[in-house]
Amino acid sequence: MNVLFLCTGNSCRSLMGEATFNHLAPEGWHALSAGSRPLGRLNSGALALLKEKGISTEGYYSKSWNDLPLTPDIVISVCGNAANEICPTYLSPVLRSHWGVEDPAHAEGTEEEIKAAYELAFSILRHRIEQFLALPLDELKDDRERLKTELDRIGILTPYH
Repeated sequence: MNVLFLCTGNSCRSLMGEATFNHLAPEGWHALSAGSRPLGRLNSGALALLKEKGISTEGYYSKSWNDLPLTPDIVISVCGNAANEICPTYLSPVLRSHWGVEDPAHAEGTEEEIKAAYELAFSILRHRIEQFLALPLDELKDDRERLKTELDRIGILTPYH
């Protein structure tokens, strides 16, 4: 099963989702990321945080949802803009869920405050991915309605729930 983490710029949150999911996922599950209007570069703060966490980003790059090598089974939007955009036709039959996360790339303040924004975004995404991977995936991959319900429920969780 392939999971697409979708954001507008595909440089920060969707990258963190893709890399973290692939770091934690069982065999047979794979993530990728894309954007509706990709920036064409990965966010240095997100790359630094993932490296600090021991999560590989090798081979990852900012890409358009029109340039995916395959059609995903699940699309998880991680920003409000991407959640409300009309996806390309080839994504229309795909199971979709929204996991909104504040964009740390827009954080302002001291270096510590900006780093804290990246840590918060990462911890929310990691917590949600861990909850996703704790589901009975073998059962749910053939029960789209139940899987959608579970993904939508997970999309409102924070590490503090």
